[in-house]
Amino acid sequence: MLRIISGSISGRRLKTLAGTHTRPTSDKVKGAIFNVLAEKVSESRVLDLFAGSGALALEALSRGACTAVLLEKSSQACEVIRENIQLTGFAPQVKLFNRDGLSYLKGLSEECFDLVFIDPPYKQGLALNSLHLLSTGNFLSDNSVIIVETSREEELPVEIGIISLRKKTKYGDTLVWYYQPTDTEGKEN
Repeated sequence: MLRIISGSISGRRLKTLAGTHTRPTSDKVKGAIFNVLAEKVSESRVLDLFAGSGALALEALSRGACTAVLLEKSSQACEVIRENIQLTGFAPQVKLFNRDGLSYLKGLSEECFDLVFIDPPYKQGLALNSLHLLSTGNFLSDNSVIIVETSREEELPVEIGIISLRKKTKYGDTLVWYYQPTDTEGKEN
């Protein structure tokens, strides 16, 4: 069962796409991610590049994020996300695009994000490509946190352009990577 685990709509059940096309983040991993993020969630602007069910962005909104942009390439998954947005009541705060996350990052954007979730299909190089595009674009605020989920067999670099790895944790077969922009002296913002 997929659900919101904390915040204003704690316990609200969410729908998922049947089959193996999406791989929702488990409650254990989702809880751990949001415990690390803590107060950074409040009033944040969220970007979810491979939204799947929308659960990560909707969890952030339940915990006090102000807006979220969700990108999902699959039309079927987008329909599930639309239903979840309606179930949670966050429609006024959400922009959903039936679009590839990488193509979104290649475009020019006037939006800047505080939290970026990258949970792509595993072992296809999508996490690394997303980090490269984020490290060269104007999508990040000074205090952004980028949260990447990969399989435990995948490796990501410690530094990519203007972002650096701050923390890496393992949960079963999943690795969670936390990146942040560095200032010109290489210090964390």
